[in-house]
Amino acid sequence: MTQTDARPPETTLPAKWNPSEAEPRLYEEWVERGYFTADPHSERPPFSIVIPPPNVTGSLHLGHAFEHTLMDVLTRRRRMQGHEALWLPGMDHASIAVHALVEKQLLAEGASRRELGREAFVERVWEWKERHGGAILGQMRRLGDGVDWSRERFTMDQGLSRAVQTIFKRLYDEGLVYRAERLVNWSPELRSVLSDVEVEHKEVDGELVSMRYGDGDAAIVVATTRVETMLGDTAVAVHPDDERYRHLIGTLITLPLTGRRIPIIADAHVDPEFGTGAVKVTPAHDPNDFEIGRRHDLPMISVMDEQGRITGTGTEFDGMDRFEARKAVREALREAGRIVAEQRPYRHSVGHSSRSKEPIEPRLSLQWFVKVEPLAKAAGDAVRSGEVAVHPPEMAKRYFDWVDDMHDWCISRQLWWGHRIPVWYGPDGETVCVGPDEEPPSGPGWHQDEDVLDTWFSSGLWPFSTMGWPEETPELDRFYPTSVLVTGYDILFFWVVRMMMLGLYAMEGTPPFRTIVLHGMVRDQHGRKMSKSAGNTVDPLDWLERFGADALRFTLARGANPGVDVPVSEEWVGASRNFGTKLWNATRYALLNGATVARPVPPREQLTDVDRWILDSVDRLVGEVDNRLEDFQFAKSTESLYHFTWDEFCDWYVELAKVQIAEGGERAEATRAVLGHVLDVLLRLLHPVMPFVTEVLWRELTGGESLVVADWPVHAGHEPDERAARRVDSLKRLVTEIRRFRADQGVKPSQPVVGAVRGACCADLSDHVPAIRALSRLAEPGEDYSVTVSFEVGLPTGEVRIELDTSGAVDVVAERKRLAKDLAAAEKELTGCEAKLGNPAFIGKAPAEVVAKITARRDAAVEERVRLTERLAALPTTAEGDA
Repeated sequence: MTQTDARPPETTLPAKWNPSEAEPRLYEEWVERGYFTADPHSERPPFSIVIPPPNVTGSLHLGHAFEHTLMDVLTRRRRMQGHEALWLPGMDHASIAVHALVEKQLLAEGASRRELGREAFVERVWEWKERHGGAILGQMRRLGDGVDWSRERFTMDQGLSRAVQTIFKRLYDEGLVYRAERLVNWSPELRSVLSDVEVEHKEVDGELVSMRYGDGDAAIVVATTRVETMLGDTAVAVHPDDERYRHLIGTLITLPLTGRRIPIIADAHVDPEFGTGAVKVTPAHDPNDFEIGRRHDLPMISVMDEQGRITGTGTEFDGMDRFEARKAVREALREAGRIVAEQRPYRHSVGHSSRSKEPIEPRLSLQWFVKVEPLAKAAGDAVRSGEVAVHPPEMAKRYFDWVDDMHDWCISRQLWWGHRIPVWYGPDGETVCVGPDEEPPSGPGWHQDEDVLDTWFSSGLWPFSTMGWPEETPELDRFYPTSVLVTGYDILFFWVVRMMMLGLYAMEGTPPFRTIVLHGMVRDQHGRKMSKSAGNTVDPLDWLERFGADALRFTLARGANPGVDVPVSEEWVGASRNFGTKLWNATRYALLNGATVARPVPPREQLTDVDRWILDSVDRLVGEVDNRLEDFQFAKSTESLYHFTWDEFCDWYVELAKVQIAEGGERAEATRAVLGHVLDVLLRLLHPVMPFVTEVLWRELTGGESLVVADWPVHAGHEPDERAARRVDSLKRLVTEIRRFRADQGVKPSQPVVGAVRGACCADLSDHVPAIRALSRLAEPGEDYSVTVSFEVGLPTGEVRIELDTSGAVDVVAERKRLAKDLAAAEKELTGCEAKLGNPAFIGKAPAEVVAKITARRDAAVEERVRLTERLAALPTTAEGDA
């Protein structure tokens, strides 16, 4: 034994990995050392991502954890590859969410925002933001987000507010922003417009009421789920080719309860097969009716105020809440003999506010809009030309569906918290839009527009406003356009398309990102959407504390197939924690056996088959991980890492290395170098997805500063040693079959068994006999050796015969009793299945899937009977064994 072989193994790694203690400490160390701070003056190639800004009111949920994991994987890898990597964090001011929260607090105090006044209310919101907002930022640290905290931004900070005012002014001056009356999603509770993303459509039980307008030959029946809106009807529409109503087109009828005369018009939008083929037209309270009204130049009568109360009809219903009016109007129609039919309950979809949970009200309102046609065309052209790639490619169709059919975007909100519209109105009808460096008009009668901008407007500027636009900054010059956008397909329209439109417009044709990576939604393990009502929501902070950030991140990345939803369960996170434990134990074991990076790996001709095989395997892994991450195949990349780590490295190479190290000499030293090299490469590859445990292990192995700034492994691409791989595969198969046979014979895994390996092909495995014996727990035969059982294993080079002496290793009597009991159970199962399958009555009535299931059970029972019978026959038949 050489002097190096005699050195005592050393490692400072504790016996167990404690993520809750180590992860926060490591993260703060990384931040303090400035590893995540990007240098815009660096000569390294740039890589940049901006975080989809979470709401200032938000808390980390599984969707955040999933998305942030993917962004962190990309950023950490690029940093290790030598890029100057910027991952820019920040938050959105979330107008409606903050309004709802602070107004709820005021209500609890017996006050309201209108009593408080605008200025005091906004001050109250800023106080709340400073005290309670941004909790998610601390939770991002716990997850391990490698973001540049020195560049954290907020959509209401001074710089971003300047960007908002600048682009609004430009759009206004070019006629791309205008004010008009249009139909919008209205929240009577919030008294504000809602964006489409803030409207949730739910199936509810309502009513469908059919009512008769007109009398005699001029009568026509229409149906509605919202009887109260008939007070605002300005026409009845039929299809122009509907023979039933051709004689009525162009005539007038009297609208019940109001006395107003309204026309019967022809419009191709009407489906003559649905209902009576006639529809009431209420342009101010229904999106489809609004379009009909525009086509036919109909009056647009709004019959509800901003709180959802009936108004301006001149009827007894004025002042009623919309739901109260629904009942009252229906009863009035009934008394007038106008109700023809009622269907209750009637299941239909109704839009609800995601904030206040109330049904939204389509309402005609004077609002500010962006004229999107030229902006949307540019956004579509950027993807069609290949300047911007959508991943996965099949998602591009969904993108084009949005940009090719966009309606003008309502950007005003009737709230106080947000970017106030920079437009002033004068006493004589003047309208002045004010830029950030301009003084607003003043004097008697001048006042600013009361509304604020849609939050999506400011977040649409995020990729460039966060880097200092409209000023020329080093960050903007270096990191714009960003390299990749990672976000959910669910906000493809609401955020991605708007960033594309505004980025191309503001940055003179340069898109905000080069690649759009769309991921799915996180769901429970059964694929169901997570919701409080379903009782399947998960707090990722709980999993972070119980299992660690690495385990949660690994689970999420392992499920991240492009563009599809991601099921997740506590059991899977626990399995990922076990994977981290396996990696920890294997590395600690390797270090205790002298794994090192201090000595270079010897030339390949000086290495064993086993060493060459694992070096080829880890090199192939580098290529697989690189190729898959370049294609944003997070799940496949993580799966490759999992199986190599667990199946190849931990289960085989570490065990085989132990045998080679035990031989001593140069072979042992070469193996220690190979073991250290493979671990080094593996920990680097795993670092982006499991940053914490890999950091601790790598530092212990290499003494290096940090994996965060270490080099990414490079795929060598040399020809693998196929002969060595074949020999190792034969070794693995042989050991596996011996282990399986031992288990079948009831031999405990730790119990040595005397045995011999016979066959001409064994010469090809002569160098591996010590390893085969060690891993199979086979002892050398002695003088009293006698074969009690034997079996053959087919290898590519021929048959190998394994002869074992299991006397003394197996309690034959106990094993025979156990096998007999199992055989009786198999026989009983087989008899029952055959009885059912032999019964014509059962076969004739049972569903096909049930018959298939019973057939499969019968076949399994047959196989089990054969297996158990063979095992019984293989047991020793000595007098002692039969006793």
